[in-house]
Amino acid sequence: MALRMQKAVMNESRLKIPLVFAADIIHGYWTIFPVPLAEAASFDPALAEQTARVAAFEATGSGIDWTFAPMVDIARDQRWGRTVEGAGEDVLLGRLFAAARVRGFQGKSLSDDDAMLACAKHFAAYGAAQAGLDYDSVDISERTLRETYLPPFEAAFEAGALSTMASFNEISGVPSSGNHWLITDLLRGELAFKGFVVSDYTGDEEMILAGFAKDRRDAARIAFLAGVDMSMQSGLYAEHLPGLVRDGSIPEALVDASVGRVLTMKVQLGLFDDPYRRMNLKRERMRSRLPSSVAMARDAASRCVVMLKNEGNLLPLNPSSKIALIGPFASAQHDLNGPWVLYGDSAKAVNLATGLRNALAGRGSLTVCAGSGIEDSIEGGIEAASAAALAADVVVLEVGESEAMSGEAQSRAEITLPAPQQALAEALAATGKPLVIVLKNGRALALEGAVKAAPAILVAWFLGAEGGNALADILLGNKCPSGRLPVSFPIASGQEPYYYDHKPTGRPNPPGSPKPYKAHFRGILNQALYPFGHGLTYGDITYSDLKTTSPVMTWNGSLQVSALIRNQGRRASDEVVQLYIRDLVASVTRPVRQLKAFRKVTLAPGASERIQFVLSRKHLEFIGVNETPTVEPGSFDVWIAPSAEADGVHGSFELIAD
Repeated sequence: MALRMQKAVMNESRLKIPLVFAADIIHGYWTIFPVPLAEAASFDPALAEQTARVAAFEATGSGIDWTFAPMVDIARDQRWGRTVEGAGEDVLLGRLFAAARVRGFQGKSLSDDDAMLACAKHFAAYGAAQAGLDYDSVDISERTLRETYLPPFEAAFEAGALSTMASFNEISGVPSSGNHWLITDLLRGELAFKGFVVSDYTGDEEMILAGFAKDRRDAARIAFLAGVDMSMQSGLYAEHLPGLVRDGSIPEALVDASVGRVLTMKVQLGLFDDPYRRMNLKRERMRSRLPSSVAMARDAASRCVVMLKNEGNLLPLNPSSKIALIGPFASAQHDLNGPWVLYGDSAKAVNLATGLRNALAGRGSLTVCAGSGIEDSIEGGIEAASAAALAADVVVLEVGESEAMSGEAQSRAEITLPAPQQALAEALAATGKPLVIVLKNGRALALEGAVKAAPAILVAWFLGAEGGNALADILLGNKCPSGRLPVSFPIASGQEPYYYDHKPTGRPNPPGSPKPYKAHFRGILNQALYPFGHGLTYGDITYSDLKTTSPVMTWNGSLQVSALIRNQGRRASDEVVQLYIRDLVASVTRPVRQLKAFRKVTLAPGASERIQFVLSRKHLEFIGVNETPTVEPGSFDVWIAPSAEADGVHGSFELIAD
């Protein structure tokens, strides 16, 4: 189809300007990789760059020049369904993964036939939608916009992204598609963005129902004058731009500049040199699901799994044991790839039952039973599941969200398990058999009852086509879990939005149980059930002996901070060592902690390594009272720790002016 359309344009149109073909290539094309949130759990941006490179390699073989990815929105309310498309709640992680995915999609040169133009989206602050409700308003300060939501876009642009998408939301009462300050003054002026801006799907037209434009013509005028170069789907520009120019409502020079930006993109993609450069059926077949790509999908999936809990070292499982695999996802051929898959085939995805059978290779025994549907009960399902559990040595229960419960327009008021799955978990816990929970999810969940109390819990996200094999590798100990949470798991849904780098309060709860007239919800502390950065290994990792090169950092100097990390366990493990700081007193209140660096280290049994980080004044920068980057002398706390709420090892230093 793309080839026929391009030929028609090149042979029959007056100007013979080649078409550009775009699609939402979010986490794979023919080979489906873990969803972006899962990849962020790897804390390895290089992994995201590699998988994006394969996605571009496959998609460009089918004629696609441009992807509507990466989504670089910071997601701090887990009710928001599009959390699954990004890197989670942290700014540093968001920046690193934004840049990595852009590099992966675009390759060495945009003119290469395996390069695909990246589109950083959604500009801006879409992840701050009120109450996590998709398409809703955003009401944030300019400081929060600049400090939290703009940095991942800046990283994407610095990495070479030459397109961005205007977000659906409004900021300070002005829809992004019609926000001249946002798109022209800030994006093109202050941030010096040289690419072009596309509206989101009918986003320009939606300004009418939002009460910002009176009709389609007015919406076209507002969007174009704001700086939106390309209208997606609504047809407003084709319908009204010529007339708006003729009557003087839009200067012709602005149209020339906008057209120039789009044409420049087509030149950089090499389309004027060869309009058919990415259209080759033979090459498409040669690039699809190569063995190396499938192997990468399996490796990537195993590196994204987060082990939240492992009481009594229940995991890894003994391959000679009798395993009951239960749950609505256990042997199903649906809900494996994850949301936003346009071309991958679910029939080629590996479920957990298949993965375990492959890994067990005839050892032990495996019984599989659904027990319930995803959002509906099955007649006799709990009884059958309980019988299977009683006949087994250990129960693996795979529960969570369907693909349709995460993604665009899938905001959830309660981020708990659907009731039929929770009832299944309660029944299985009542059997007294050891219970391993495997969560399939596209956001953080509020765990309850038997799921929360289970001795072992794995967060498996949507792992893509090789998820079943990768999970089996983890469950049976062929690989050690190494993922860490890119989003905080709350104690209850009602805590949302919850994120680790929240501001302090004048009434913090003292250590211990909740106290009256302190900052917390009734009956629970203002903390996560499992915080950002948390994740266990099959080793036994300890932190000790914090050292700093000096108690002070000079204005133009640096400070080395290190800790001794030891694996006291019997298995080699990957540990994600995280560096956090807190600015104790500033002209603008600062978060209780902020991640400033991290490093993944592999430790053999009994091995230790001193992990060192170097801090400079740049790491202490914040957006000051005048909305510009600021650094102030003063006292700082510093942690090297395994998560955002863990003590790890803790010290302090002073920044002094020269």
